[in-house]
Amino acid sequence: MQHILEELDKRRAQARAGGGERRIASQHAKGKLSARERIDLLLDEQSFEEFDMFVEHRSHDFGMEEQRIPGDGVVTGWGTISGRVVYVFSKDFTVFGGSLSKAHAEKIVKVQEMAARNGAPIIGLFDAGGARIQEGVDSLAGYADIFLQNVLSSGVIPQISVIMGPCAGGDVYSPAMTDFIFMVKDTAYMYVTGPDVVKTVINEDVSHEDLGGYRVHALKSGVADGAFENDLEALSQVRRLVDFLPLSNREKPPLRDSYDDPEREEPSLDTLVPLNPNQPYDMKELILKVVDEADFFEISPDYAKNIITGFGRMDGETVGFVANQPQVLAGVLDIDASRKAARFVRFCDAFNIPIVTFVDVPGFMPGTKQEQGALIKHGAKLLFAYAEATAPKVTLITRKAYGGAFDVMSSKNIRGDVNYAWPTAEIAVMGPKQAVEIIFRADIGDAKKLAEREAEYKAHFANPFVAASRGYIDDVIMPRGTRRRIVRALKSLKNKQLSNPWKKHDNIPL
Repeated sequence: MQHILEELDKRRAQARAGGGERRIASQHAKGKLSARERIDLLLDEQSFEEFDMFVEHRSHDFGMEEQRIPGDGVVTGWGTISGRVVYVFSKDFTVFGGSLSKAHAEKIVKVQEMAARNGAPIIGLFDAGGARIQEGVDSLAGYADIFLQNVLSSGVIPQISVIMGPCAGGDVYSPAMTDFIFMVKDTAYMYVTGPDVVKTVINEDVSHEDLGGYRVHALKSGVADGAFENDLEALSQVRRLVDFLPLSNREKPPLRDSYDDPEREEPSLDTLVPLNPNQPYDMKELILKVVDEADFFEISPDYAKNIITGFGRMDGETVGFVANQPQVLAGVLDIDASRKAARFVRFCDAFNIPIVTFVDVPGFMPGTKQEQGALIKHGAKLLFAYAEATAPKVTLITRKAYGGAFDVMSSKNIRGDVNYAWPTAEIAVMGPKQAVEIIFRADIGDAKKLAEREAEYKAHFANPFVAASRGYIDDVIMPRGTRRRIVRALKSLKNKQLSNPWKKHDNIPL
C-alpha cells in the first residue's frame, strides 16, 4: 500500500509543478504569479479543491504524444471567498503557453457546468496564447463548448474574468461574454488578432500594449471593467467584488453587518450643488457620503467617466449605483456612457440587485460624431435596460434633468419605484437659454426681453415642484437626509413583485 501512496504523492507533485521551476521562474521574472499561486491568493486559505489534476491531452500529431504534462495547461476546481463557494479555472502559461486543447476545454466546461448547477459564481484567470494549433479543429470545438456555457450561464450566475497575461484569438470571446473583465496593467493584453497578423494583413506595425493593453480596453474601448497594478491587487479586488454579489439569480446578495447608522444625516450635502448651475461638482462625493462606511466598488472607473457605475451597501445590503458625473462633460449621456450604464443596469436586474440612480444630466451629446456613431441606438440601450428592469429602482435628481435624458435615467414613467428630487433640481425639456430662443424666436434681437423670458422659464422649471405637482416626483427631500430616505425607500421595496410579459427573450437594440 505504501508504494501506491508514494506514487500518488509523486504524481501530484508532478502535476503541481506545471511546466517546471524554470518556467515558473520566468513567470516571476515578468512580474506574474503562477496559476496555482493566483488561486491561493484568490480563495480563502486552504479552501481549494482541485478537479482533473491528472488530465492530459490526447493529441498524437506533430510529436505531441511525446509531450504530455498532467493538468494540460489549466488548473480547475472550487473553493470559497469569505466562506462562500466559487468555482475557478486558472490558465497555466508554463504548460504549452496555456494554449487550449480539447482536454483543456473539457476541464473548463466541467467547472462551468458545476457552477451553474450548484448556483455559484465562476472566475476565470487568463494567461494563455490561444488555441493549441497542433489540435486544429478539436481546439476550435473546445472553444465553442466554453462559449456555449458562458451564454447559458449568463444571468444565472456571476461570471468574472481576470486577464493576467496574453489573451488572444478564441480566448478573448469567453471573457467578452462574462459579466466583468479586469486586467493587470502592463502584463495583460487582449486582442482577436496579434501584432504579427496585423502586420501581415494590413501592414501596420503595432505593439502588444498598443493593440490590446489595459490603456486600450480599460480607458478607450470599454472591454475591460478595470485595471490593477499587479496580480495581488487584481485578485484582492476580485475578492472584494464577489463579496457584493449574490451567488446566483436564486439568491439575494449577502447581508453584511454595518456600523453606519441608516438614519445618519450628512449636512455637507446641503451645499454640494453649486449656486451656479453651470459649475461642476463631484457626484462621487454624494455616493461615498450615503453608502455604508464610504465603501464603493466602482465599475469601469476610467472609461466613460461622465457616468459612474458601481456597488455599495445601504444598511448592509448591496445596491447598484448609476450616477451622472457633472465633472466630466457636464454629465452628458453619450455613446460610451449609455453602453456602460446599460450593461451595468442589466447585470443588476438579472440578479435582482436594487438600482439607485443619481441624476444630473443636461441631455444627450450633440454632434455628427455621436450621430454617425449611432447614439440613437446606444442611448436606446440604456432606456431599454431601465424600462425592462424589475429590480427595485430608486431615483434622485440632484440638479439638471433635461430632455429625453430625464426619461432615460430611471424616471417614474419607465417604472422607477421611488423618485426623489433635491430642491436644486431642474426638470425641463432643455436648458433655459435654448428653450427661450426657440419659444420666443421673434425676440432674439431684443436682449432685455430675452433675459426676462429666460428668468420666467427658470422660475417655472428651475425647481422640482412642477414635476412634483404632477406626480413625476414622489417627494422633494432635504439633501442632508438623502441616506435615510434611500434606505427607507429600499426597505419598502424589499418584497416588490413585478414581472414583464411572457416572451422567449427581448430584442434589445444592440
